[in-house]
Order: sequence, then C-alpha cells, then structure tokens
Amino acid sequence: MALHRRRHHYYNRLRSLLPLISAVSGVLLILFGLLSILAPSPTDSNNFRHPRRFYSSNVTANVAIGEPVFRVPRTGGRLGHDIWNSRNSKFYYGCSNASKNFANADTVTQRDRYVLIATSGGLNQQRTGITDAVVAARILNATLVVPKLDQKSFWKDASDFVDIFDVDWFINSLSNDVKIIKSLPRRGGKTWTSRNMRVPRKCSERCYQNRVLPVLLRRHAIQLTKFDYRLANKLDTQLQKLRCRVNYHALKFTNPILEMGKTLVRRMRMKSKHFIALHLRYEPDMLAFSGCYYGGGDRERQELGAIRKRWKSLHIKNPEKERRHGKCPLTPKEVGLMLRALGYGSDVHIYVASGEVYRGEESLAPLKALFPHFYTKETIARKEELEPFSSFSSRMAALDFIVCDESDVFVTNNNGNMARMLAGRRKYFGHKPTIRPNAKKLYRLFLNEGNITWDVFTSKVRSYQRGFMGEPKEVRPGRGEFHENPHTCICEDYEARGIKDSGLRKYGKGYNVTGEGSTNDDPNVDDEPELPEPDNDGDQEGLDSLNVTGLDYEGFDSEEPELEEIVSD
Repeated sequence: MALHRRRHHYYNRLRSLLPLISAVSGVLLILFGLLSILAPSPTDSNNFRHPRRFYSSNVTANVAIGEPVFRVPRTGGRLGHDIWNSRNSKFYYGCSNASKNFANADTVTQRDRYVLIATSGGLNQQRTGITDAVVAARILNATLVVPKLDQKSFWKDASDFVDIFDVDWFINSLSNDVKIIKSLPRRGGKTWTSRNMRVPRKCSERCYQNRVLPVLLRRHAIQLTKFDYRLANKLDTQLQKLRCRVNYHALKFTNPILEMGKTLVRRMRMKSKHFIALHLRYEPDMLAFSGCYYGGGDRERQELGAIRKRWKSLHIKNPEKERRHGKCPLTPKEVGLMLRALGYGSDVHIYVASGEVYRGEESLAPLKALFPHFYTKETIARKEELEPFSSFSSRMAALDFIVCDESDVFVTNNNGNMARMLAGRRKYFGHKPTIRPNAKKLYRLFLNEGNITWDVFTSKVRSYQRGFMGEPKEVRPGRGEFHENPHTCICEDYEARGIKDSGLRKYGKGYNVTGEGSTNDDPNVDDEPELPEPDNDGDQEGLDSLNVTGLDYEGFDSEEPELEEIVSD
C-alpha cells in the first residue's frame, strides 16, 4: 500500500513538470532555428580565415574554378622579390668564344671528307640535330653539307633549311670552326652519292672516331640519318662552346620569320609592359603519348586510347603512376593556379603557344578565368599576316619560339624539346625567368586543393618551385641535356659578385644589395620530370590527322638498334 502511494506521488510530480519541460524544449528549438538561419554557409567558412574584402572581386574566378572552400584571389599578393626578373642574374653572362688553342677550320679540315645529316622530328628536335652535326663534323675534321630537314613526319612540312634559317649567316659565322657547303661537289662530272649511316644515341668523341671515321675514310661522303641526340652530353670544353656558338649565334631565323616574330612581340608589349609566354603542351597527341589520365571518364579514355593505338610499340602505362611521378603535363587550370600562387595576378597578360588543346574551350575556361588577358598569335595577328607561315608547321613553331624567347617570363608545361632549347637559351642570354612546374610535388598538392586554404596552397607552391624558376646555378653542372643546361658557356662576373659580397659584409647578413631575395643553389633536383615528348615542338596548324607511323619520339625509338653501326649501300 505504501509502495502504491509512493508511485502515485512520483507520477503526479512528473505531470506537474511536463509543461516546464515542453516550454524549455520549445525555446531550445527556436534558438536552434535562429542559429541555423544566421550561421554562415559551409562555402563561406574560409572567410573566417581571410578578410572578406580580399575576395570581394573574386566572383568570376571562383565560379569558373568551381571550388567551394578553395578561394582564389584576383591578385598575386605581396612578394619579397621581383616576379619579372631572375635573382642574381646580373652576375652571370654567356661566354662561348673559342680559345686560342682551338685550331682554325682551314688547318684541320681534311680533303674528301663530307658529312651530311638528315634531321628528325619537329623544329626544335631538328635544331638539336643541326647544332650537334656541326660538332660531329669538327670531331671528324670533315666538311659539313647544309643539313636536310625532316619532311616525312606527320608534320608534312616541306620546308628546307633555307626556308627556316639564314643559310649564309650560318655558313659565314661558323667559318672559323667548321667548313660548311650548301651541296656536295660533283665528282668526275657526276653528282657524288653519299652512303647512309646511323649513329648510336649519345655517341662520344671516341665513338665517332672509332665507328664513323673508318666508314668516312672509305666512303668519303656519308649521311648520318635520323640525326637527333646523336652526340654525347659531355664533351671537351671547346666542343661544348662550339655547340653554344651554333645554337645561340649561328642559327638565325630567316628575315620573314624574324620580322613577323618581332611584330608579335611588339604587339604584346603594346598591351602590357611585361608578359608571360606559356608553352601549354596540352594537345591530344601529347596526352595520349604520355599515357596520362585527367578524370574525363570513358570519353577521355576512348579519345586518347584511339590516338595511342597509332603507336604500335607504345607500352600501356599506369596513368596514376605517370602523374604521381610528375610525367604528365599540368591541366590549364593547374597551370593557372600555380602562376597565381607564384604572384601573378589577373591583370597579367599571357601569350599561349599551343596547338589544338584537348577539349578546347572546356579545358581553357579555368585558365582564362584566372588570366583573362589571354592571347595567341592568331588573336594578335591578322589572318593575312600569318598566311605565308600557316601552311608550314615549323615556321609557325618558329614564331612561337621567338615570342617565348622574348617574353619576360617563360612557362613550360613539360620538359620537351622546345622547353629545353628555350631554357638553355634564356640562361645564356641573362637568366630570364623560366618556370618549370615541379609536377611530381604539385600533383599531390592539387589533389588536396579543396581541403586547404589559399594561404597554405600558396606557401607550398612557392616552396615546391624553388629550383624550378630559371635562377643561376639551379641545376648542377652536367645534369640534364646540355642544350637545357649549357653550364660550360655561362660565366660568372666575379667582380660584380665581389661588390655585392662586400656590401653584405658591410651592412650585415640581412642586407641585400640587389634588393632581391636569396637564391637556392641546391634545389631538390631529383623532382625534375623527364617527360618523353612527341616530335611536336610548336604549332599544329594545318594538320588534318596524326599520321605518326614510324615516328621517332624522344625516349622512344621503335626502329633503331642502339648499339650497332648501320651502313646501307
């Protein structure tokens, strides 16, 4: 009975508390609703980390990039150095003059020794062959016949040497180094027929003397076929300097190409004091050959897979592994984000050297949103101005070469032939900034771009790009292709360096005479990408198809035995 009364008492007490519990719950629900309405949305959460005014004019870029948390500013931010000049470049200069001990060509050239070469690939791959052919002729003490350009690749470019380069300048400027003639002399009233021979890749001086010279002595005239990268990277100092004299002084474009190239540069300068030239390298054949994948689903796999089938000997690659190892070009969006993080704002003018971009405007839209001042030679020149060049891929590539060479900053999206040639040339002529993406590390960063703030992203990009910006001594001597890193031909101005060092001692360690930041002479060079490149050195204008049967891509030679001499009668 007592237990029943106790239960009844508790029940009455609970009934009296119910209105109070209901009232408190109602108030809590109302408060929760108000907080839900007033609280910022997840897409604005980043504004707690950055002032809203910083992004007030960033609507276009954010919509185009499409990241809810990763907010990209329109400006490049404040940096501690000049983004348009290489640090310490004033202390270095190109030096390729021959020493007094380098004998004149008249005293070393032997009679009845003639070397011809047949170049391979696109414009810049052929340029390596031409440069190295002069050195090979010097090693053999032979007369060089003006090189033949490749007219059989899928470029279908019928241009001869004289259509691209000033042949008389080429011959005369090298007259002290190598004797060069325009064609083989007649022998007994008949045209002299040369014998074809193929040289192994990276053939050294001894290799030429042991393999090529005996054949030359028997035949007197030989043609070295498929001549690209047929000379060793490391040679005697005087031969390396000869390489530089050929590449940076003797190989001059013809006047029509030079004048049109200067016109393009002048028009870019009229638009802005400074401009960036970007070699995008995001063409379908480039992506197909590299074996990369960019998340385009079955459509992308089918499109690029169909192109890959044209190389019958090309092995199937792991796309994820290729990107992870830095062997894939960045997407246009990724290039744009990298440049913004390096300090280039939306007001910067960009000249893009590229052929047909994979998926066209769809791929280019994010880059154009970040850099709306976007130009190509087709947009800054009239159709009739380009008409003399437009049917010839090498001449169109030469125009892009000139603009990229003259740009304040050159950005390359892979480590191919044009990139290497321009990187070496820009070092030789004053270390003009040349940005090569550290694709191996940037790839991991791009995977997480939606999960980090812009400040963190910027900090990491700038850290990863140390050693990839075209500064003096970024790459150790002897590393990489000589055409990319012509260290033998770059000298240091020790007097100017001494003045700077004395200023540092006088004013203390933190003082910088040049007003520039410090350089990193020991970059993380192991991150350098070594991307095999198709024979596509520039523009693809006028190409109807990718007929690449038997094409020799750098790093992929399906036809050639590397270790034996081939002589055909």
